[in-house]
Amino acid sequence: MAETIALVKLSALGDVVHALPVACALRVMRPQARLVWVVERREAALLAGHPALDAVVVSDLRRWRRPRGPRALLETAREIRALRRELRRLTIDVALDLQGLVKSGMLTLATGAPARIGFQARWCREPLSALFTNRRVALPPRAAHAVDECLGLLAPLGVPPDRVTFGLPPNPRAEVRADEILAAAGLKARRRLVVLNPGAGRDDKRWPPACFRELGERLAADLAASVLVVWGPGEDSIARDVVEGVRAPGVVLAPPTDLHELIAVLRRASVVVAADTGPLHLAAAVGTPCVGLFGPTPAARNGPYGPGQRALAAPDGRMTSITVGEVLRLAGEALG
Repeated sequence: MAETIALVKLSALGDVVHALPVACALRVMRPQARLVWVVERREAALLAGHPALDAVVVSDLRRWRRPRGPRALLETAREIRALRRELRRLTIDVALDLQGLVKSGMLTLATGAPARIGFQARWCREPLSALFTNRRVALPPRAAHAVDECLGLLAPLGVPPDRVTFGLPPNPRAEVRADEILAAAGLKARRRLVVLNPGAGRDDKRWPPACFRELGERLAADLAASVLVVWGPGEDSIARDVVEGVRAPGVVLAPPTDLHELIAVLRRASVVVAADTGPLHLAAAVGTPCVGLFGPTPAARNGPYGPGQRALAAPDGRMTSITVGEVLRLAGEALG
């Protein structure tokens, strides 16, 4: 019987993107294996239909952690037991804790896998997570990037990646929708099209909307670029703040998009400019040139992955220290 391998990488979107090459490498080197990914509900949409995976197991840890009444707590307990039963039903042989948190370690243990692989405690984001694994790996010496860190967990399985791939296939429905979005805005794919994503999961990771606004103006006026401003759930006001008051034509606000539509739009960009957030890493994963803006998070570890990608780190760790001129220069280099 073919072995079953579980990948435990729960969130956030960018972190899940960084772990995709692990699934792709396993699919190539262990083609008969059954690959299962354990993930939070919000990030599960990215993994649905991924060609390297056989199954996606969804957990609702975010919802379960919210304080609620007794009835809801009982329902949560039932859901947790159901998740554990589902994991045990899969008869998992090997589980990889790709996150290094206590919650991911507990789910790795819950798989019941005889071999549970994770990082040594000193390399885990939460060292206690190492208590839940039984094969612990040191961080590879050359693992400068989060993607390389994830791939380092394949060493006990003897699966050195031949090349790094993310394996995100085009979604036909989303591809059609992306063409419609660009056509409605009078934009053309890869014709000096710069996509700006001003949102981020934390306030201290966001470049100010006024800076994105000035960048959009200068991209249009100085570099003859078309600019599309995209946004995710809860970020529409930030995106509108960027677009409103723009003094140059050619800076357009994107309509709402789901995750696959966003990926399709990012495929069509000549350059994507964003902070350390999911859309930046999605753009890099589909091969679009990026300019990543980094303040409190390390650009070397979290920057857009791949040859030719650009990351700009604030010298003092504050996003407000990144100047529009610096970003414009890098975007211009990417545009050629």
